[in-house]
Amino acid sequence: MKSAFAFLLLAATLTARAQQASPSQGPASPMPQDKTQSTPRLNPAVSARAEYLTERMTRDLRLNGYQASRMRDINNDKIAKLAAAEHLYAKDPDMLDKQSKAISHERDAEVQAVLSTDQYTDYFDARKRYAQADHDYAHNASASLLVNSVQNPVPARANDAVIRPSTPARSAGGTNTRPASPGRSTR
Repeated sequence: MKSAFAFLLLAATLTARAQQASPSQGPASPMPQDKTQSTPRLNPAVSARAEYLTERMTRDLRLNGYQASRMRDINNDKIAKLAAAEHLYAKDPDMLDKQSKAISHERDAEVQAVLSTDQYTDYFDARKRYAQADHDYAHNASASLLVNSVQNPVPARANDAVIRPSTPARSAGGTNTRPASPGRSTR
C-alpha cells in the first residue's frame, strides 16, 4: 500500500514538474477580467475565505510560522484564481471543473515545496475535505452577505442617504397632506 502511494506521489510530482518545464505550451494566458468588478485579490470575501482555509490547514497539519505564512500566500493566490473562475464560468460547470482541477494541481505543486513529507501526505489525504470546507465557507459567506445587505442596506449616495419607504408628512393645520395646486386657494 505504501509503495503504491509513493509511486502515485512520484508520478504526480513528475507530471507537475514536466508541465512546468514544458516549453511547447508557452506562457499561460491570463484569464480575462471584467474591469467593472473588483479584483479578487482585493476582495475581502476572497481574503476571508483564504484565511479560513489557512487557519484550518495550519491547525490540521501543525504548520510552523514560516509554513503558515507561505500557505497563506498560496491560498490567497489560489482562492483568488478560483473565485475568478467561479465568476467567469458560473454558467459552464464543465469548464469550471476543469479550471478548478488545474488550480488544485498548481496548489499541490506549491504546497509540496513548503511542507515536509509527512505533512504533505496528510495534506494530500485531506485535499477533498479542504476543498469541501472551502466550498461550504464560500457558500455560507455569500448567503450571509446577501442577508446582511438586505437587512442593512448600504447608503445609495455619498451623503449617507438610505432609500426607505416614504411616509406622508402631516400638515400642521389638519389631515390634508396634498400640496396646494397653483391657482387654487386652500381656504
